Amino acid sequence: MKKSKTPKKELNKVSRWLHIYLSMFSFAIVFFFSFTGLTLNHPTWFGADKQIEKKFEGKLPEAWVIQADTNKINKLSIVEYFRDKHKIKAAVKEFRIEEYDLSISFKGPAYSADIFINRENATFEGSEIKMGMMALMNDLHKGRDAGEGWLWVIDVSAIFLILISLSGLILICYIKKKRFAGFLAAAVGLLIVGLIYYLWT
Repeated sequence: MKKSKTPKKELNKVSRWLHIYLSMFSFAIVFFFSFTGLTLNHPTWFGADKQIEKKFEGKLPEAWVIQADTNKINKLSIVEYFRDKHKIKAAVKEFRIEEYDLSISFKGPAYSADIFINRENATFEGSEIKMGMMALMNDLHKGRDAGEGWLWVIDVSAIFLILISLSGLILICYIKKKRFAGFLAAAVGLLIVGLIYYLWT
């Protein structure tokens, strides 16, 4: 007669499945956040503090900006002009309209562009700052100006890490010979982190 599986055995099975396959499925993203955690603490080691700045100037069609009614200012045409003419990328973070000028701010991971437009004569001055791959990775780690889609990636990655950690904790409970040593190691790790926080922060 086949024995029915107990809840304890089922928990062991599910925990093992989660631990193995979530670890493999999320390997790349977990490695990414681990590595960039190191580069965030030491940006000068990998050149993340380096940047290239480009300045530019010019004039827009006057009808786009010289308007008594600010609602008639052609925001879309202005933004698309800079995307096409000056290859500005990233999302518009701010579009500010003042009495005598306009300012547009584009922001993205490891990227920024700021443009100031004179509303009296439609002339503009702009600057674009590009940073390297390591700065891009660091900004993605923090979710800075990365968009809603990437923020979801960060949230899902955090959930995966929680599940991997909890499933590993459950699995150690089923290994009698290593159970005590495993929980002792976890307690020592927690104590060390707590002491470092208490003594040096």
